[in-house]
Amino acid sequence: MADLKKVARDRIDQHAEELHALSQAIWRTPELNFQEHFAHTLLTKFLEEKGFQVERSFKLDTAFRATWGGETTSGPNVAVLCEYDALPEIGHGCGHNLIAEAGIAAGLGIKAAMETAGKPLGKLTVLGTPAEEGGGGKIELINKDVFKDVDVAMMVHPSPFNMSRFPCMPASLVSVKYRGRASHAAAFPWEGVNALDAAVMCYQGISNMRQQFKPSWRVNVIIKNGGAKANIIPDFAELELIIRAETDADLKVLKDKLYNNFHAAASATGCSVEIIPEAVQYSAMVINSSLIKAYEANAADLDIQFEPVRADVPRGSTDMGNVSHVVPSIHPMYSVGRNALNHTREFTEASGDIAAQPNTLNQGKALAMTAIDVFTSPGLLQAIKDDFRNDMALV
Repeated sequence: MADLKKVARDRIDQHAEELHALSQAIWRTPELNFQEHFAHTLLTKFLEEKGFQVERSFKLDTAFRATWGGETTSGPNVAVLCEYDALPEIGHGCGHNLIAEAGIAAGLGIKAAMETAGKPLGKLTVLGTPAEEGGGGKIELINKDVFKDVDVAMMVHPSPFNMSRFPCMPASLVSVKYRGRASHAAAFPWEGVNALDAAVMCYQGISNMRQQFKPSWRVNVIIKNGGAKANIIPDFAELELIIRAETDADLKVLKDKLYNNFHAAASATGCSVEIIPEAVQYSAMVINSSLIKAYEANAADLDIQFEPVRADVPRGSTDMGNVSHVVPSIHPMYSVGRNALNHTREFTEASGDIAAQPNTLNQGKALAMTAIDVFTSPGLLQAIKDDFRNDMALV
C-alpha cells in the first residue's frame, strides 16, 4: 500500500514541470464556459501522450474522458474531475487552471501505481468537465449518464485556505425581464411605461427583503439591461440573479419570496414580467464522510493542515454538488499560498503564480493516494457506499 502511494507521489514529481506548463498555458488562454477549446485540446493531447485512452468532445463539445484500466475489471471506477473554464473579464479568477493541473497530476499518479501493482485494481477515469462557472457542465454530463458507472468522484479547488469539508451551497440562476412601452422622455413621458423603474423597484425590494433573510441566504443581482438612450422611456429592462441558500428546501422558500417581489414590481409600474429560471440549478455539496476521512489522512501524510468549518466561513456554489447527489464525492479546498479571494483579479494573479505549485501538486498527490485506498481497501469502498446511501436518505 505505502509503496504504491510512493510510486504515485514520485510520478507526479517527475512530471512537475510539464504539469506547471499545462496550468500556465490554460491560465494564459482563459476561455468562458462551453468555449474551452484550447484547454480541451491541450489536456487531451497530453493525456493521450501519457498512455490514456482518450475520448475527445465526450458528450459535450469541450468535455473529455480519459481512462486507464480494463473495462472488464471487477474493481471500482474512480473518477478524478478537471475544470478549466474562466470568468468574464478577469480570466482564471477561480483558479480552474490549477484544478485541471491537480486532476491531471492525480491521474498520472494513480496510473503509475496501478501499473506497478501488476494486476488490475479497477478503472481510472480522468473526466474533463467544462462550464462550472454558471454553465452547469457537470449537470449536463449527469443528464447524459456519464456518472452511471462511476463509483467515486473526486476533485480539489483552490482558495485562500485549506478546508477539506467546505460547505458549498445550492444555487439557482434566474433572469427577470420587464417590458413596458417606449416614449419620448421629454415630450411625452406620460405615454411611456418605464421598464427600468420596474427593474430598480425589484432591485430595491430585494434589498429591503434582506432584513428578513436568514443568515445563510444569498441573493446577488445585476441589472443587465436598463434602456437604450436617456431620452427614451425604457421599454425593456433585465435583471440577472444568483440565489443561494443552505439547503435545496430552503432555496425553494427563498425563491418563492423573491418571485412575489418580481411580480409586485411589475404590478406597481404597469409592466409585464417574464421570469426565466436557468435550466441548471446547483445542488448542495454532500461530502462523503468515509471518503473525506481517507483524503484527510493522506493529506496529513503530506503535511497539509486543514481549518475547521466555521459558521462564518465564506461559501460558494458548484455543480460538483449535483455530482455528489449521484455518486459519492469530495470537493476539498486548498490554499494557493496567498490571501487572495476567489473571483478577483488578485486571485487571477495568484492562480498563475509559481507559489501555487507546491500546494497544487500536493493536492494531486493526496487525490491519487486516496484513490489507491479506494482501489485496495474493499472495506473502505463499502463504507463509502454505506455513507452515500445514508446521506441520500436524508436529502
